[in-house]
Amino acid sequence: MQELRLTPISYIVLGLLSWAGDATPYRLKQLVAASVGNFWTLQHAQLYTEPERLAKAGYLTEQRERGGRRRRLYAITDKGRRALEDWRSEPTDAIYELRAPALLKLFFGADPVELAAVQIEAHKRKLAEYEQIRDTMPESVPRGPRLALDAGIASERHEIEWWEAVKVSPDGDRSRAPAR
Repeated sequence: MQELRLTPISYIVLGLLSWAGDATPYRLKQLVAASVGNFWTLQHAQLYTEPERLAKAGYLTEQRERGGRRRRLYAITDKGRRALEDWRSEPTDAIYELRAPALLKLFFGADPVELAAVQIEAHKRKLAEYEQIRDTMPESVPRGPRLALDAGIASERHEIEWWEAVKVSPDGDRSRAPAR
């Protein structure tokens, strides 16, 4: 079997299958939407192609329904668990990639005050969503997802604060924004 270069999408698939036990690509899409999709952007088509690629390299097993839609059901193998554990145990100094359409518009001259008002409301909605998840999260949820959610909450609070400062001082001079 040829050794495969694993990507962040590979680790998302391996990690979700390590928790779920087994899943179809459609179920993986649902799991992403309810978890890592809040901080990692990916094309949903990757959740159909990546499990097949990982199965061919021995990181996953694949079962196919005999009848009906003949859906594929994937599960992680020992090789997949080892790869996931090796990846988790390696600290990283990589900084997250920021892809913010509002900042792109701001960069190219959008009205900061108008943009700030819309962004504040959007970030307040996302903050409320994250807080709702936190407040209803079962005790059984592991520490990792809890910490990632805390990071999302802190990030949304920071974004609200930053956009509020832009709204008060459109030139971005935060020293002229009211103190908190």
